Amino acid sequence: MGHIRKLDILPPKIEKVETVQILRQLTKSANVLGELKGIAKTIPNQAMLINAVVLQEAKDSSEIENIITTQDALYKALTTQGKQPEQVKEVINYRKAIFTGFSIIEKQGFLRLSDIEVIQKTIVENNAGIRNMPGTVLKNDKTGEVVYTPPQEKDEILDLITNFLEHFNLKQTELHPLINLAILHYQFESIHPFYDGNGRTGRILNILYLIINKLLDIPILYLSSYINHNKNDYYRLLNATNKNDKWEEYILYILKAVEETSLKTIEKINNIKNLLDKTIEIVKDKASKIYRKELIELLFEQPYSKIEYVVEKLNVERKAASRYLKILENAGILKSQKVGRETIYINENLIEILKKY
Repeated sequence: MGHIRKLDILPPKIEKVETVQILRQLTKSANVLGELKGIAKTIPNQAMLINAVVLQEAKDSSEIENIITTQDALYKALTTQGKQPEQVKEVINYRKAIFTGFSIIEKQGFLRLSDIEVIQKTIVENNAGIRNMPGTVLKNDKTGEVVYTPPQEKDEILDLITNFLEHFNLKQTELHPLINLAILHYQFESIHPFYDGNGRTGRILNILYLIINKLLDIPILYLSSYINHNKNDYYRLLNATNKNDKWEEYILYILKAVEETSLKTIEKINNIKNLLDKTIEIVKDKASKIYRKELIELLFEQPYSKIEYVVEKLNVERKAASRYLKILENAGILKSQKVGRETIYINENLIEILKKY
């Protein structure tokens, strides 16, 4: 049977979560995250970064839940009309949920339970809300063995979530926000407040927490690709923390995830910047008549572009927009593809950078 240990309220004892090893790793993780925050500011149009990274995260986070799709399918779905396969729809809902959470944080600077419910509802597209029926257990996919039994009674779930939110929204605590991030993530996953979408909601809460605590300005750091590559350790450590109240190895895992993911995101941003500069040079050289800063930025905001986007962004006629895209294709910057009745123009070099991690 799944191990049942009553879930403790926050915070855990400081000596359990602030060991020498943890503090050593914390310094590395915090430094690299600070570097990422600075480098992100050097991109002139933040929407270019947010769009690129958020879609990748939506794909990776959904993959942890065995919802598999390709970046190509996602961009096509975002660009074209028509019925989408279920897997694609779920990933697009997740992307929407990230933007929903980000705009809530920008407006009010904290989260309420109703905000978390909005985020979860956007992901799963149902109104079930907080669990109010006992019987939810987490099983091993392969063996069917129950590995964890979360709190069962609605009152207990609500008490734990209230306690979770108090700590989530605290601006000043004894602990560094990155250690708190690990603790809060563990707590949310252990409360498991919803019937569905807990993992994905919890991963969105991670990025919102970093923004609330001013460790980042925009939602560009996600741990899902790291978790995907180290999935067994992730679940093993969550369970071990729950069973033995031993935090060190789990917190180190999350801090290393922050460090490694920050480094990869910095590399990605640098590659995007280099490609942007190179693209500007090519357009100025081969198609100087149509060079406009907004046009180039659009190709990076929307790696799959189409006539409507250009019309909207540059406020030009369809005919002119179509001509611009064809000129950019002739210059080797875009590649056109027919999808149903529409023609979409793909910034393939950018897609390569985004796919890489």
